[in-house]
Amino acid sequence: MAETEIEWTDATWNPVAGCTVLSAGCTNCYAMQMAKRLEAMGVEKYKGLTRTSGKRTVWKGVVHEDIKSLETPYRWRKPRKIFVNSMSDLFHEDVSSGFIQKIWKVMKETPQHNYQILTKRPERMLDVLVDHVVDVLPNVWLGTSIENSEVVERVNYLRKAPAAIRFISFEPLIGAVGEIDLTDIHWAIIGGESGPKARPVEEKWISEIYDQCNFHKTAFFFKQWGTWGSDNKKRSKKANGRKYLGRTWDEMPQVIVA
Repeated sequence: MAETEIEWTDATWNPVAGCTVLSAGCTNCYAMQMAKRLEAMGVEKYKGLTRTSGKRTVWKGVVHEDIKSLETPYRWRKPRKIFVNSMSDLFHEDVSSGFIQKIWKVMKETPQHNYQILTKRPERMLDVLVDHVVDVLPNVWLGTSIENSEVVERVNYLRKAPAAIRFISFEPLIGAVGEIDLTDIHWAIIGGESGPKARPVEEKWISEIYDQCNFHKTAFFFKQWGTWGSDNKKRSKKANGRKYLGRTWDEMPQVIVA
């Protein structure tokens, strides 16, 4: 587990490493390059996860389950918001349901933390949680990523998932989502893409989501403009900042205290 600069969480925990490129939002995934660096540093669980394609580093479609990492949350006494698998997808098809159940056991036994699980595979998430009768834990938030209208159907699987809190990460937002139904969705994170190959974000795409959040009483968290600002100019992430409609938006869902 590690402290993180991600604005909406306190720490990351990676019991699984490795993934597969699934949709357009994966194209510039920071985790692919990070996995390559960690392998070069000799971190065993990142060995053999990526390959070079042209000038890009991409996932090979290999995942590693890290049994040793299951011990880590028990050592963290101070309550934290923990992003689960920032370097993978817990519901990747090659992550065994048995290992997912082990992760659930850890989360159940550490109720002082709130765990944020984000997946691009909400259909498998739903299948695993229902078929294996995984407990609905008050400290586990389930989310999915939606980068444009082409994958907006993910929200329908998320809505059916048994969870105390459901959330959507609209990041990187690379296209309009349209009028998405946020019924029973408690939290929305919105962010443009960062990095040298970042794709632009348009303010009207953000506004569509903002309006739906207001309508459905969904907490709205604006993470960043990223590399492209509201004036469609390319700058550093820091220079473009986090203000939307003249202010920062750090709304969080209502947390149930154990």
